[in-house]
Amino acid sequence: MQLSRSIVDRVAIVTGAGSGMGRATAVLLVSEGASVVAVDRDADGLQALYELVPDGSPLHLVVADLAASDAPATIVSAAHQAFGEVDIIVNAAGVSFPVELTDEGFADAWRLTFAVNVDAQAHLIAACLADLQRNGDGRVVNIASTEGLGATAPMAPYTASKHAVVGLTKSLAVELGPSGVTVNCICPGPINTGMTADIKDEHKAIYARRRTALRRYGEPEEVAHMILSLVLPASSFTTGAILTVDGGLSIRSN
Repeated sequence: MQLSRSIVDRVAIVTGAGSGMGRATAVLLVSEGASVVAVDRDADGLQALYELVPDGSPLHLVVADLAASDAPATIVSAAHQAFGEVDIIVNAAGVSFPVELTDEGFADAWRLTFAVNVDAQAHLIAACLADLQRNGDGRVVNIASTEGLGATAPMAPYTASKHAVVGLTKSLAVELGPSGVTVNCICPGPINTGMTADIKDEHKAIYARRRTALRRYGEPEEVAHMILSLVLPASSFTTGAILTVDGGLSIRSN
């Protein structure tokens, strides 16, 4: 049985592509021959992608707020117009608002966090379902976090949303399995992204030495390569997997 490790001519949607792990993933998938629809609410961040891929690359930018209810339909329509039917979804967009339960802004933080981190993932998959199922080889990768496996205060909206992403992944893997669509989840640990940019380097170093086996923060590209592995046609018997890319944070006990 010969299994393909090529994504040439596959069509992928990558959300959160304006920065961090989403950007690294979009660039990597383009470099591997996929046609990529890059989605983000940050227009400038998306435009920067053109500086990271060769001229003429099959890259289409969609500026969209994933908290909006019409965003999934808009994204899928743009993908169809640009490249045709969708084969791969990478749900990398995410927001985080550190907030305590008693804070005045808790309700708004909860609503927006779930709208972007959970609702948008589910609705985008639903909007692409016919495409993903058409050949029995659709690929979905949802980005959660090690917060989806544990908890840190005061981050209840973010932590709860990432637990929900893990549950969504498992449920859809079972539901869509008979059609050949795989649904997997990556839980990144400490990664050098926009969410961690405000943490001082010395504090990052201390945290990494204390908490991770590799004693360092990861880079977005290291997450992107795990995503690539999961969207390959050859990864046809891996579904419902919850994979940590965390430098050993989740297994270190001392």
